[in-house]
Amino acid sequence: MCEVLNVSKAGFFKWRGRRDSEDTEREIFNKFLDERIRFHFYDNLGTYGSPRIHKKLLKVDGIVVSEKTVANRMKTAGLYAMHTKKYISTTDSTHDLHYYENVLNQNFYPEEPNKVWVTDITYIQTGEGFVYLNPVIDLFSRRVISFTIGDRMDRNLPLNALRKALEIRMPEPGWIHHSDRGSQYCSKDNIAELEAAQSTISMSHKGNPYDNACVESFFASLKKEYLYRFTFKTKAEAMSAVAFYIQFYNKKRIHSTLGYVSPEEYEKAYSKEQKLYANESIIPSA
Repeated sequence: MCEVLNVSKAGFFKWRGRRDSEDTEREIFNKFLDERIRFHFYDNLGTYGSPRIHKKLLKVDGIVVSEKTVANRMKTAGLYAMHTKKYISTTDSTHDLHYYENVLNQNFYPEEPNKVWVTDITYIQTGEGFVYLNPVIDLFSRRVISFTIGDRMDRNLPLNALRKALEIRMPEPGWIHHSDRGSQYCSKDNIAELEAAQSTISMSHKGNPYDNACVESFFASLKKEYLYRFTFKTKAEAMSAVAFYIQFYNKKRIHSTLGYVSPEEYEKAYSKEQKLYANESIIPSA
């Protein structure tokens, strides 16, 4: 049966040894499948629906079943990914500061890391008031390079996130930094920092969230998959939860746009590929 179902024999029979010997093979396999579904669901913070669980079963366990089967067994077990809520834009574009044209123009798929960084601000409600989050995301891998979180939505929030990102990575001249037209991003200090880093500055059209859809997608994942489970009494609790999720997001959360691997895995695969090409280029020809 293991050969037909393409399941690791060692893992399956080790698991089977713990089960009732009178169970039929189909019953045994279904119990094994349910156990692995539960494992991947809770190991990923209960954030995955059937498509991602289906990919995990295949990649990690070598279990070949249909996505419909996974969906049905998750429904029977009461395993549901978190659902989203609506949230309000934090953009303040009612200012007299100079803004820049939309150079990015919804070209969300750069072929190399550190070519396009995107950023935005969102808020999280707590019993002590709001806290504000500003991540800097590399569009190549969707990795959160850096972030700042605080109780004031002023120019220092994105400025400090940008400075942290530039300490971690130094893009080549001409890299694109994309944001909305908020006053924080149009501030003289923020623009000066970008110009010093030789960035091409890009800003969304007014009132068009699709121009920065990848950051909006990250905010939706953060909130619907994790933050909306909790009621934060303090700002410190919210800040801790955000930091925890971002670590999970970078290291473990698989993305359909990345071929169902995490941002870190995607960057490692790219780096390995580039080293292979570099080695091939120095091999002398016959």
